[in-house]
Amino acid sequence: MTRVPEDTINRGLPGETVQPAPRTRREARERYRGSERRQARGLPSTSTGARSLRQAAKPGASLGAGYLGLGAAVLTAIEAVAGIVFFLVRLPDYANPWLPAGAWALYLVAAIGVGLSLMTYGERLTGTAFALICAVLACVVTLDFVGILPEHDIAHTASASVAAGFALLPVATLRPAREVAAAIAVLGLGFAVMAAVSTPITPATLPGIVSLLALVVVPPSIALFVVHRFRQLVQRELDRVLVQSNVQAPQFAVGMLASDELARLDLAAEKLLDAVANGSDPLPLSDASASVAASLATELRLHLIEGRRETWLYHAITESDHLGRAVSVADPQSLAGHLGPAQRDGLLQALWQMVGDGRPAQPGAPVVSVTLGPIGSDGHPVSDERMDVPIVFESRGTPRRRLGPTAWSALQRIGPYTESFRDGVLRVVSHCVVDRHPSM
Repeated sequence: MTRVPEDTINRGLPGETVQPAPRTRREARERYRGSERRQARGLPSTSTGARSLRQAAKPGASLGAGYLGLGAAVLTAIEAVAGIVFFLVRLPDYANPWLPAGAWALYLVAAIGVGLSLMTYGERLTGTAFALICAVLACVVTLDFVGILPEHDIAHTASASVAAGFALLPVATLRPAREVAAAIAVLGLGFAVMAAVSTPITPATLPGIVSLLALVVVPPSIALFVVHRFRQLVQRELDRVLVQSNVQAPQFAVGMLASDELARLDLAAEKLLDAVANGSDPLPLSDASASVAASLATELRLHLIEGRRETWLYHAITESDHLGRAVSVADPQSLAGHLGPAQRDGLLQALWQMVGDGRPAQPGAPVVSVTLGPIGSDGHPVSDERMDVPIVFESRGTPRRRLGPTAWSALQRIGPYTESFRDGVLRVVSHCVVDRHPSM
């Protein structure tokens, strides 16, 4: 009985769900886009770029986030010491000081426990651990509120409950923003309700209440914003490093997605040829083996054809998390492959500057459109060895005044350019002189 060799085309990479083999490169690219959160990248889940960006996006695992968490922990400790001193100074004024003292004891025990856990298991905070921390902080706030309720002056008696708000500062570096924001909102609402119930709202007490609410809510909110922007910065810089690798790429090349696909096809072809060579799948091939061979041939032909049309610029845009969502490229003649390294670097730098933090007027619309060619148009002569490639940039999301000297310097590295601004669209036409027969 003839043994049918394993259809290795249908085999996914380790850790991936087995799916039918894609028929075209487009289908393969869309499948990976739909399976990953980085939908605009077109990166496979196992590629270096995707792993790097996912690692940077993980709460508590961002490059440098540990330093932010350490700084936040120091601020939390300073506030806790100040709160304890405040509590001890006003201790004789409390009608029932044991409950606030118990709140402080619980707070210190929890802080020590969290610190030891982080030192033992690293900068990771699971959902269960975060829920437990929130429950402990809720107990701290409740004990403090019950203890200060007879005083009818929350602004001058709350201590441990205020420290609970500062305890969310280091947590902001370890958990997703939405979870910490929900905890901040619940804490702020609890203080507002306690203030309305326990303290008479008068012109004399209102400023203290507002200041107390700000002291509880504003610091963790600012920490949440800073951590969010820091993670965006890290992800963008990683993205720029990955994109910059295309500056030295050949004129036509395969991207990271195609590299993984080719590795999978290579393994499938080796197994099929080995089965034929050792006689386990004798000639003529069975119908199942012939189908596998036909699929391999089709995939390899698709790679061969598309590999002669997709330039370095195509991969730089489609494999970038940031540029892939904001830039559209029209290069039907594959002229981007003729650009030299300095011109490529200038083109990418100009795109990064034009994209910036711009947002499209309509969802899904590009912020910047780049068109290369056609060659031989007016003012763009062509010779036997050199040709002048027109590169047209149209920026809709970033005003001209926001483009600094870096953007104009990058455009100058591409070649002489002219600019115009009309109907909210910045149009830059660059004259890029390139070799007709590039060496790259």
